[in-house]
Amino acid sequence: MSSRFDSSATLKALPAQIALVALLACSSTETSGAQSGSPKVMRYAFEIAETGFDPAQISDIYSRDVAREIFDAPLRYAYLAPAGTLEPNSAAALPDASADFRTFTVRIKPGIYFTPDAAFKGVRRELTAADYVYSYKRIYDPRWKSFAYGSWEQLGVVGMQKLRDAAQRDGRFDYDRPVEGLKVVDRYTFQVRLEHPEPRFPYVLADSSLFGAVAREVVEFYGDRIMEHPVGTGGFRLAEWRRSSRIVLERNPDYREDIFHGHPAPADANAKALAAQLEGRRMPMLDRVEISIIEESQPRWLAFLNGELDVLERMPRDLAPLALTGDQPTPMLQRLGVLAQRVPEIDVTMIVYNMEHPVIGGYTPERIALRRALNLALDVDEMVRSIYKFQAFPAQSMVMPGTYGYDASWRTEMGSFDRARANALLDVYGYRRGADGWRTAPDGAPLTLEMNTEPDQRSRLVDEIAQKSFDAIGVHTQFKTAKWPENLKLVQAGQYMCWLLGWSATEPDSGETLRQAYTPSIPSENLTRFSRPEYDRLFREQLQLANGPQRLALLQRMNEMILAYAPLKSVVHRYKIDLNFPWVLGFHEWPFVKDWWRYVDIDTEMQARARR
Repeated sequence: MSSRFDSSATLKALPAQIALVALLACSSTETSGAQSGSPKVMRYAFEIAETGFDPAQISDIYSRDVAREIFDAPLRYAYLAPAGTLEPNSAAALPDASADFRTFTVRIKPGIYFTPDAAFKGVRRELTAADYVYSYKRIYDPRWKSFAYGSWEQLGVVGMQKLRDAAQRDGRFDYDRPVEGLKVVDRYTFQVRLEHPEPRFPYVLADSSLFGAVAREVVEFYGDRIMEHPVGTGGFRLAEWRRSSRIVLERNPDYREDIFHGHPAPADANAKALAAQLEGRRMPMLDRVEISIIEESQPRWLAFLNGELDVLERMPRDLAPLALTGDQPTPMLQRLGVLAQRVPEIDVTMIVYNMEHPVIGGYTPERIALRRALNLALDVDEMVRSIYKFQAFPAQSMVMPGTYGYDASWRTEMGSFDRARANALLDVYGYRRGADGWRTAPDGAPLTLEMNTEPDQRSRLVDEIAQKSFDAIGVHTQFKTAKWPENLKLVQAGQYMCWLLGWSATEPDSGETLRQAYTPSIPSENLTRFSRPEYDRLFREQLQLANGPQRLALLQRMNEMILAYAPLKSVVHRYKIDLNFPWVLGFHEWPFVKDWWRYVDIDTEMQARARR
């Protein structure tokens, strides 16, 4: 939560001729779909299956991609504006903040309505301030095991921890009990009061996937099936869902008037041109979004080439040479009119270690040495070459490019590949090789590394490099294969040894990422279960500071602690390649704007001609 390290966008400018094609297409066919009467349908694919769509329970980015289009947060990131800029969404204006940044008052717009649902018994249900207060209280309800609880616990909403403690003691969460820190002021106004200053709190109010408003009647009507029945006030509603196979969203017929007004940076010519095309348009412009789950890279790529997908977001990196020559589409794609964008993704791929595991966890010197040795032994350079096809670069820490505190010049052990040092660490700390070449633990017990993994081709390639890397230092490795959602459940339950996954930023601040080592974030965000009182103290202290040298120094110390204890391995930061056909209008990758479906239009006549 906070502003970027610098205000420049992380987006790399499109080649001029590609941008020109996009703008000409947009200007010449802006309303063709409406004139023809054909429904505007965008077809899209996820590379990993979703889990469900209840904001209080969501933990994966794919479910969040759907939920943020269904639910409304008070604020949102402004499309095409300087990166990290906030604007009102369901709120009437940006929050009023007290001088000490502890009290935030939010007034929402009257006349916003939930999508009709059986839970409302035929009554048209207006969004009110009480819905946000109820939705935020759900984060603290132990019943929902909310992924967001760790971040809200660290915010210190006055009185909410006592309410949670009482629920854990009594077995019932009292939603009707008044709480000083979450208060309804009037029908359209609510107030959040924090125990300590939090200058970056407004960024929390911009995440509709986790903090969007839900209605109490809907939660009570569907109970434990609420993940299957998302009912929000956003631009789309869930029309069809076949788990792990197909998701269909339809335009919400009861959606309010939402008109685009852009505020691009004066020096950003591409953003200015696209903002001019969108100015005054009512959102969303799509009638339907049809989502398939295609986990393997090759089938997903072929589905796009065959015209079965209109947008290929996150082009499989192992196939990048088939799509790009430098930053431009290959001649084949140019003949198809395909537009391409390549930008640094604000994410980090990492291996997390279970700090409570009897073999790899703990804080004794020999366990730290084991994790450090594994980190040094992993051949990240080979992963960048063979798996990512140079669409990634080694990570030096958890801090992601484009977030506050990122330093591109920093070099650490986390980003090193040094097999000799890895072997030396294991030798010094008693991990001896047997006659078979495999190492044993210092007490002589067999040493086997067990990694959770997924059944897709990319994961298999990663596993091969990991196994070869760890074999080279005498550490025997086994793999446990399961679908990604199942692995996430196991990891959050602490039933694992190590796992490789990616983590994407939803806020322009590294504090969100560094929460992954904060004790109260166990098990939602802190998957490693790392717990050090000094780290927790530094984390709480930096939260209260405005951005500047003092806060940067604390962030640096927290990073150094992670390096020293090695509860994880930051592997790479990736580039993101997005492809779209020319009939998809207005699609432009923009930092922190995840709800981009609302800004996209379809030229149905061009789309139909291409499919004939």
